[in-house]
Amino acid sequence: MKFNGIVRWRTAGLLLAMMIIVGMPYIVTLSGQRDTVRANAWVIHSNEVKALTYRIAYVIHDSEAASYRLLAGDATDAVRQRAARAASETAELLPALHAMVRDNPRQQALVSALESSVNGRIALMTQAQARLGKGDAAGARQSLRDGDDLFGMNARIGAIVANEDNLLTDRQVMAGEQARTGRVVLTITALAQLVLLAIIVIMSERQIGQRQLAETREGRAVLRSQLIFQAVREPIALFDEDLNSLLVNNAFSELYGMDADQRSMPLIDIGGGVWSDAVVLQRLKDVLLRDRELWDYDLTQRTADGLERHVVINARRLQKLETDAPTLLLTVSDVTVRALAEQQVNDLNRQLEGKVAQISDVNRELEAFSYSVSHDLRAPLRHISGFARKLEQHLGDRIDEKASHYIEVIGGSAQRMALLIDDLLVFSRLGRGALRLQAVDMQSLVEEASALAESGAPDRRIVWTIKPLPMVIGDENMLRTVWQNLLGNAVKYTGHCDVAQIEVSATQGRQGEYQFTVSDNGAGFDMQYADKLFGVFQRLHRASEFPGNGIGLANVRRIVARHGGRVWAEAEPGRGAHFHFSLPATDLAGAHTRDKA
Repeated sequence: MKFNGIVRWRTAGLLLAMMIIVGMPYIVTLSGQRDTVRANAWVIHSNEVKALTYRIAYVIHDSEAASYRLLAGDATDAVRQRAARAASETAELLPALHAMVRDNPRQQALVSALESSVNGRIALMTQAQARLGKGDAAGARQSLRDGDDLFGMNARIGAIVANEDNLLTDRQVMAGEQARTGRVVLTITALAQLVLLAIIVIMSERQIGQRQLAETREGRAVLRSQLIFQAVREPIALFDEDLNSLLVNNAFSELYGMDADQRSMPLIDIGGGVWSDAVVLQRLKDVLLRDRELWDYDLTQRTADGLERHVVINARRLQKLETDAPTLLLTVSDVTVRALAEQQVNDLNRQLEGKVAQISDVNRELEAFSYSVSHDLRAPLRHISGFARKLEQHLGDRIDEKASHYIEVIGGSAQRMALLIDDLLVFSRLGRGALRLQAVDMQSLVEEASALAESGAPDRRIVWTIKPLPMVIGDENMLRTVWQNLLGNAVKYTGHCDVAQIEVSATQGRQGEYQFTVSDNGAGFDMQYADKLFGVFQRLHRASEFPGNGIGLANVRRIVARHGGRVWAEAEPGRGAHFHFSLPATDLAGAHTRDKA
């Protein structure tokens, strides 16, 4: 029963969705048809308003022309009828025009202003005809001139027509958007249709609000934009469809040596022909004809100051409001300094790459050399050690004390040399082996290394202070070597202390990295020799005082560097030392993911 109920609800929901999907396009189609009819009606209405406005202008101008013909002596009946027609026809035309724009307060105001001008001109035409009837031709002519001077009509006619054109354009744009919305709605689900319609309504309201706000600020914005245009230090110019200059700012004039008073100049003649490049001209023409924007086009030009400059030009097409002719907006950026800097940077990068390659080759050669030498030295050492033992056995009881000492020195030196070779091999492998990254518990490694270091000094008293340490991402075996070397050194160099105090701690740096520290109260060292600490076979104490071969800290530095960290130390002679190393703080989950991969 429950299953059947689910099926019924699903079927009902599907039917409802189908009804919405099928019904919504039908509703949108009907709405689109109504919008189309309304848009056509507005087009017809706007054309009728303009036609009626032009009709009024024609009647007034025709009557004035006829009045002038009367002044010239052409007093036929047809001319007299034309001179008198303005008053009678405008009395019908003006109310009709008022009625057609009654839904637009702005147009109403413009029509009222036009009506005032028309009535004034008609009154002066009537006055002129009266004066002409009295034989005052000069007075009649002055009345006609006063009508043209005092009651200008062309600007008001143009404003009414322009406003109606703007209204028609807006309505056509809105009609086009609605038609596109209808086509989209036919292909998507009901929910998407509703969402799209809501978005269109919101955007339309926002555009209307922005347009109204822009209209109130238009006058000030135009003046402000002109001031900004001239103040901008980047060269900017506006060209017509024939690439003749329409408007250039001061920076453009200065760069190409143009006369500030010159209104129009072909682009090919600007700057003494620096724009005569056929490729550049073709690209600019493509911008005008095909509406292709030109972005960051590099060009080298010799400008008015005689210098060869590296410039970047950008161009796009603009549509002028008063005509259909396209215009070209061109901006020029002088990047000569930047280009020279980039060239220098590129040259330095190439030099650096060469140096890096040389260093890499040298490092590989040094590692191969140390590895080869270490292996090649093993055989002679075995021979020296072996033959020393054979010599001791051969002499037997005949060996004296001096010969025994010599043989012991040979054997000890061979053994120390073998240890040096082993350490050198370890150092070489640390630079070549791949890192096996995983989550590493530094607390466990330190405890293990401290126990190992303390087992090598069973008769000493060592106080360990090991603070909580974090988990890190790294190669566990290599990091174990780091701790064994650092803690082993701490135990070794506190050998002359009655009670050795060794502390291990960790903090987190500003960049999020972990910083580990090993402190002791041992022999310390002079900081002026600190740069030698981490070198191969570098020692700051005599071997008789503290044993060792000076390669442990070099291994530490190499391991930490391969993990993306660094090593440094601080100390004072006789007052202990502090060895620090840092490791990046990496996400543990990311490390587990890499291990599984």
